[in-house]
Amino acid sequence: MSVERFSIGFGSDAESAAVRVHSLAPGAESVADDVLAIVEDVREHGDGALRRYVERFDEAGHDMQVPPDALEDALDALDPAVRAGLEVAIANVRAVAEADLGSDVEVALPQGQTVKLRDVPVGRAAVYVPGGRAPYPSTVVMGVVTARAAAVDEVVVCSPGAHPVILAACALCGADAVFAMGGAHAVAALAYGTETVPRADVIVGPGNLWVQEAKRLVSGIVGIDGFAGPSDVVVLATPGADPALVSIDMAAQAEHGPGTVVCAVSPDPDLLDAIRIEPGEAAAALVDAPDLETALAFAEAFAPEHLELVGAEAEALAPRVRNAGCLFVGRESATAFGDYVAGSNHTLPTGGAARFASQLGVRHFRRRMSEVRIGPAAAELARVAAPIARAEGFEVHAASMEVRENGPR
Repeated sequence: MSVERFSIGFGSDAESAAVRVHSLAPGAESVADDVLAIVEDVREHGDGALRRYVERFDEAGHDMQVPPDALEDALDALDPAVRAGLEVAIANVRAVAEADLGSDVEVALPQGQTVKLRDVPVGRAAVYVPGGRAPYPSTVVMGVVTARAAAVDEVVVCSPGAHPVILAACALCGADAVFAMGGAHAVAALAYGTETVPRADVIVGPGNLWVQEAKRLVSGIVGIDGFAGPSDVVVLATPGADPALVSIDMAAQAEHGPGTVVCAVSPDPDLLDAIRIEPGEAAAALVDAPDLETALAFAEAFAPEHLELVGAEAEALAPRVRNAGCLFVGRESATAFGDYVAGSNHTLPTGGAARFASQLGVRHFRRRMSEVRIGPAAAELARVAAPIARAEGFEVHAASMEVRENGPR
């Protein structure tokens, strides 16, 4: 695809420009009806349906569940350099994830009751690892290590083909089970459970359109991290930025293929002129902004999965950024480091969802649960709460509280 060039004038709408750049990526086909049929088939027929889809769509050299010794064999055969890199990634992702853990908080209220906010892990988490274009052991790290840091009891992985490097990564990260399957049928199995695949409480991880549509369908049945679309990056190049580094970082992100959007925005037209990129199947854009304020407004409106701030003003702008899946600040902070060993999580909100969504973290595997103790406060609370219950038409709610006004009998 070619590189598009846009200009934002003084007083122009940066949000409209962001929408225009987002729209460079082709729209996705609808697979909703086909995915619904697969999900319902697996929900109703369990392993019988699942095995049919695995045989049809997945290139598995194993049974649906990969035997544990296959993971250890894959780890033994893993390239030592890849293993060393994965071990660094695991340590760094774990350290950042553990720093995000919450703690229980108990609040004493004026009437005498207490409410404890307990931070508790889910029982079983599933990590979906795509396998279409290539194996992605880094996605195993991002999902399994984060779930382990969140103290999830059991962590399983689904990946089509169960590539040896994926199996090795699962062994390194401590996955409890690996299933050689992918697509909508794998998501359905994880959401509803089958004779072979245990039902998960949370499903996380990227995937193709079929996987994302299946996650949408089961999102009321199981927790999900979000709906991951094609990847994107915005490089906000301030004065002094190196156009060669901007070019290679855009090209690196373009490797993700069709649907990917790579963009540079700058108030320096000469810098943009110096950017050289062959985007391949990705969509690429260069955006001329009249000043840094407009460039930042564009980046905030785009809400990219990855935002790079480079050049002399990068550090000054960083504290003002709110809408990015992950922010990379400074000349050396290439987005590619975040994909592997920086310690940040590479499972990020895409398609502008960084306006409201977060990177994959321990919070996706934990939840807040209130623990309430009323005690002698029951009398006072009943007197003030019973009128509200009756106003809402719930007479027995009122009685349930009022019967406690006089304490134990």
